Amino acid sequence: MDQIFFIGISLQGWITLVTVMSIFIVMARTRIPAVVAFLGALTVLLVTGIVTEAEGLAGFGSEPVVVHAAFFVVMAGLMQTGVLYWLTKHLLGTPKNYQQAIVKLMVPIASLAAFLNSVNVVALFIDVVKIWARKLSTQPSRLLIPLSYAATLGGTCTLLGNSSNLVISGLYADQTGKALNFFDPLIPGLFCTIVGTILVILFRNMIPRRESPETSFESTSDYTVELLVPTENEAVGLTTDEAGLRNVRGGSLIEIVRFDKEIIAPVPKDEFILGGDRLIYSGQINEILELKRTHGLVAADHHVYSISEIDNNRKMRTAYVGFGSDLIGSRMSSNEFERRTDITLVAVARQGKRVDEQPREVELEAGDTLLLECPPKDDTEIAQMTKGSLTFFDSHFIPQLGKKTIYSSVILIVMFLLSMLHILPLMATTMLAAGAMLILKCCRAQNVTRYIEWDLLLILGATVVFSTAITKTGIAAVIATGVLDICGHHPLLIMAVLCILASLVSELVSDVGASGVFFPIAYQAAIDLGCNPMPFVISLMLAVTTSFASPIGSSTHMLIYGPGGFKFTDFMKIGLWMHLFLLAANLLIVNIVYPL
Repeated sequence: MDQIFFIGISLQGWITLVTVMSIFIVMARTRIPAVVAFLGALTVLLVTGIVTEAEGLAGFGSEPVVVHAAFFVVMAGLMQTGVLYWLTKHLLGTPKNYQQAIVKLMVPIASLAAFLNSVNVVALFIDVVKIWARKLSTQPSRLLIPLSYAATLGGTCTLLGNSSNLVISGLYADQTGKALNFFDPLIPGLFCTIVGTILVILFRNMIPRRESPETSFESTSDYTVELLVPTENEAVGLTTDEAGLRNVRGGSLIEIVRFDKEIIAPVPKDEFILGGDRLIYSGQINEILELKRTHGLVAADHHVYSISEIDNNRKMRTAYVGFGSDLIGSRMSSNEFERRTDITLVAVARQGKRVDEQPREVELEAGDTLLLECPPKDDTEIAQMTKGSLTFFDSHFIPQLGKKTIYSSVILIVMFLLSMLHILPLMATTMLAAGAMLILKCCRAQNVTRYIEWDLLLILGATVVFSTAITKTGIAAVIATGVLDICGHHPLLIMAVLCILASLVSELVSDVGASGVFFPIAYQAAIDLGCNPMPFVISLMLAVTTSFASPIGSSTHMLIYGPGGFKFTDFMKIGLWMHLFLLAANLLIVNIVYPL
């Protein structure tokens, strides 16, 4: 099969090319989660024999995967011992106006993202940005985009800052047998970060003003109705379904409060109605109030809910439907989410406005904000129950600072020093730091798995295997030769073409996927030209993270999409200019620092 060629590419090469390209199409055009698309493509490569089982397994034991897994443990220690809480509280200060807020936000965020990974930093500071927005009387969207951009740019400064940096670093080590220095991308990344910060300040009026979804949830009396069942009502003794009181026109029954204060939520269809029950509905108030006339119910004295508390037990929480969530395209009335998690949907907001429909019948979309009634469990337990479905950002966990805070801080500093001074490789230092966190009990071993992003690890492993397949089947050599034939033997032009293509692909898929696909092509082009591969490698690192015009191009953009109430096209207004200017800055600085 491998001897059949078409346009210089073998049959196995074409299978690989089509398989990898199908990931881009699936992620751009469907709601299939990214991890499913990546693992599905990996399965095709294994079944067709393009990669062996050993090569497939090697991807999941590669440096990017191991480093990320170990660093998740380190992050768990930093969170549980209060290091990140202390940084959040003391690092940013208080801005006096919007322009100052951009500077005070972007500079420290970019610095942190270089060492703590951009995704972790954005997740940590979303709530802080919301507080700033309220103090400055502006929309959170105007600060969330600078937050995401700063983290992405800062992450380009070190190997650990962005996941794509680690992928490219690992692939480079496989090809050359030499490990990149932790700070090899520092000067180009720092230059692009400075340029990017200046661009955000200059183009700040292009940042969209979107109402925060939480503004739709400020008064629960606006969308919940409490009705009382009289003792002699005909519904007494019937189930909620039999009485026609569960799913009603304009809303749904989300809770029953018994006369003895027992709370039933979610309400099963076979739950019996008793005299004196208080029925809590969510939805369109005017239509729900018709139940007073049609079913003989009466108005209760007051609303049960406040925005933060329900009978001191069940809590009102805000969550966001992320890209790749298994809830996208479904309705709460037809899935098992509420029954599985003991969480009840109360209201849905989309792009800053409450959806004026029966909440449980709303077809959910990426970016939707949900107001939920949650059981009395801590933030970590609830986040674990809903992982893969929802993301919560309204965490109120305040750790106790103490000697373990110092331990975890020292571990982090030693980890960076060992790597920067080349005493130990990055993979060894992160594993050592993770072990130290567990030994010194900076994080609990039984809870540490809750902090690990398993989907990301699977995607990273699959990406490494794709890169192996692209090199093994000769696709990298054929494409590199084709680019050379079209552009001539002009290294700067070829570098520019590859960076443009990689950055465009990363806008549609992700920086991780684009880095795995384009690294072997860029590296082969450098070898064919007889050039130092370093400028090609570093420019590719920067190019795949130059995905500012699309919310799906970066994990940090996906994190802020729901909290900011954004539309898909909002990122393009300022992001397109960021993309163009930063590509130019990338090519300029890389060729100064790493001459061809």
